[in-house]
Amino acid sequence: MTTEQQRRGALEALDRILNRGGDADDVLRDVVATLGPLYDAVAIAFVEEGGLVVGPTHGTPPSDGEALSRFPIRFDGAPVGELQVASRTDEDRAFLERVALLVSPYCPRRLGHGRRRLGTVS
Repeated sequence: MTTEQQRRGALEALDRILNRGGDADDVLRDVVATLGPLYDAVAIAFVEEGGLVVGPTHGTPPSDGEALSRFPIRFDGAPVGELQVASRTDEDRAFLERVALLVSPYCPRRLGHGRRRLGTVS
């Protein structure tokens, strides 16, 4: 569970990342790196050829059968990906839905790059 202060700090960092802009791959890696310390696992997956392809990741997904929380990323009304996070609280849900909305403009831009994998964030 994250605190309000942690979520606020992460939103400020995300605001700086998104305002700086740049290459979509770099922006999304930076977003995952910012969220990574707050959760056991974070990933952004992209809709490609009707399925999801995992892009940048941080941490290790739960192995105890617990599913990741999934937050749809939509751009211009179309699904373009999802934010996947090991989280269980309602406070985190509202925060992560906002993050999914904020990163949505960067996901379609990545589709033009082909099936290149973004890799793991260290």
